[in-house]
Amino acid sequence: MTILLYDLVGSDPSRPFSPHCWKARMALAHKGLEFDALPTRFTEVAEVEGGGGRTVPVIRDGDAVVQDSFAIAEYLDDTYPDRPPLFERQSGRALARFVESWSQRTLHPAIVRATILDIHAAQDDENKAFFRTKREKAFGKPLEQVQDGRTEEKRLAASKSLEPLRATLRNQPFLAGERPMFADYIVFGGFQWLRVLSTFQLLDDGDPIADWFERCLDLHGALGRQVPAAA
Repeated sequence: MTILLYDLVGSDPSRPFSPHCWKARMALAHKGLEFDALPTRFTEVAEVEGGGGRTVPVIRDGDAVVQDSFAIAEYLDDTYPDRPPLFERQSGRALARFVESWSQRTLHPAIVRATILDIHAAQDDENKAFFRTKREKAFGKPLEQVQDGRTEEKRLAASKSLEPLRATLRNQPFLAGERPMFADYIVFGGFQWLRVLSTFQLLDDGDPIADWFERCLDLHGALGRQVPAAA
């Protein structure tokens, strides 16, 4: 049975953008598992698989329903151990947790500060209102004040904050070493989010991170390139 992935989209259902859903997409492809993506808008998320305040990604695999990208990766490794692993044993899961914490506290805020108005613009009218209300309540200020990261000074500061990632990728092709694993997909999700929604360039050409991202876009039959970059 084909796995169902609830995948966050805006007004264009062919342009999934959620960094967390992209982690799940890449994990499923890594395992060689067939899946159908169900386009899901912000206002529809809470009712996914019976509701209960869900967030996406969510997968349904037969009778199993799994929420959260990391939990999905763990489920896939546990359920399909005969397929390529997403983690190198339990220690790999623990290290990937660190990568996730770093990504969501360093990379994601930099992207939000540069692109939150692009995220808003990608929604239909109903979801624009929903997104603005939720995010302005969370940030305590208008979206126009949240997006303050496009000056050259702040772009360079955000890029500099990625130096641990850059230093690692100068010495090896993927975060996991010679081949990608879930740790790579965690960080890939953030850069794919930026690529799909915005023309803002966080990285300079020739940056080892940019080169790594291009390699990730080519993985699994160029899955990441199936959605064109924002223009």
